[in-house]
Amino acid sequence: MPLQAEPAARAIAKPGESVEIAPGVHWIGALDPTLRTFDIILRTANGTTYNSYMVRGTDGVAIIDTVKAEFADDFFARIESVARYDEIRIIVLNHLEPDHTGALPELMRRAPQAKLYISTRATAMLKALLKPKEDKGPLAFETVGTGDEVSLGDRTLRFLHTPFLHWPDTQCTYLVEEGVLFSGDVFGCHYCDTRLLNDRCGDFRFAFDYYYAHIMRPFKTHVMDALKLIEPLPLKTIAPTHGPILRDRPRRYITRYRELSTASFADKIGNEERSLIIFYMSAYGSTARMAEAICAGAEEQPGLRVSLYDLEGGETQPFVDLIESADALALGSPTINGDAVKPIWDLLSSLAVIDLKGKLGAAFGSYGWTGEAVRMIEDRMRGLKMRVPVAGLRVKLIPTDEELDECRAFGRDIASAIASGEKGRVIDFAELG
Repeated sequence: MPLQAEPAARAIAKPGESVEIAPGVHWIGALDPTLRTFDIILRTANGTTYNSYMVRGTDGVAIIDTVKAEFADDFFARIESVARYDEIRIIVLNHLEPDHTGALPELMRRAPQAKLYISTRATAMLKALLKPKEDKGPLAFETVGTGDEVSLGDRTLRFLHTPFLHWPDTQCTYLVEEGVLFSGDVFGCHYCDTRLLNDRCGDFRFAFDYYYAHIMRPFKTHVMDALKLIEPLPLKTIAPTHGPILRDRPRRYITRYRELSTASFADKIGNEERSLIIFYMSAYGSTARMAEAICAGAEEQPGLRVSLYDLEGGETQPFVDLIESADALALGSPTINGDAVKPIWDLLSSLAVIDLKGKLGAAFGSYGWTGEAVRMIEDRMRGLKMRVPVAGLRVKLIPTDEELDECRAFGRDIASAIASGEKGRVIDFAELG
């Protein structure tokens, strides 16, 4: 012990063998090539990997993250190819989601002397994960934040606090002497290739952008905060928990994250302007007439760019980028069978991939009997953490001239709320407790 691992230049993941990705740093993860759906919502045409890493120093061994429980045997076989369990002094959990902590309880049983290092926001999650019995005593763990370090003798692990990428508990760990960033889910993707390394495996660019769009995009602000910590680091390798290990020009992927996290729509319309987007569906033209009148009223506000779209004329997905960059969103729907129409719900459901917290929302629509659609849309907007400062507007059947005047006033009220720039308090339940 330790056994000689295959040099990185020829690295390929084989059963029961680790792969050396940097001097004294080994991949000890697992491959899941047949997975086709991850977390219900992500398609995985190439499967995925559960990347775990081992760092050897003169004073012992550190394990960085583990694997999904179903793949624990692969994980332990790879550990045993390069280390003894009594050498393990440190276990770092960059993220406590089950696909990265499934093997943790058994690892702690095999290496009881090891100490856990987790972020300051991970404590409650850890206790829920392990559910320790009182007679076993307290868990041996330490919480760390940006700048905290732990030593393996000739190796130093430095921690970076990077919350909400994509859970509140997430952090990154930096191996100072080798310039390796163990980045957790950041810079990862669902792409399984036994060749492991980005300069040897297949073309995974689509998977990289797709992963960002569905996992990191809702947290762009937090991505930008994390990049401020990561960009100054001397980097030779980025080692994420999913997908290829980024040893060839790793800064390309940091640059790509910055590109994906930087809104461009504001630059195109002018940073001095605010924007309102109005979407509607109309069964017999009444909601369409309301939308046009609301648009006319809102346009009276100087410095406000108003856009009007009929959802019957296009798919919802292309509108997501526009909505992300807009200041406000108004949705109009008739009430059919006691509900808003399906394209409205499709649009709202597609917005789960962007950050809507604090964005202004409004709802309107024509109805024949009960008119539930407007209130239902407002409730969903609030559920998406949007502000709804102007009460929704409903018109029964065909709007009269007087009711169209009310629609124009409704548009002016929305525009006024946008112009005021008042930010209501939006509660983030992840911050509670």
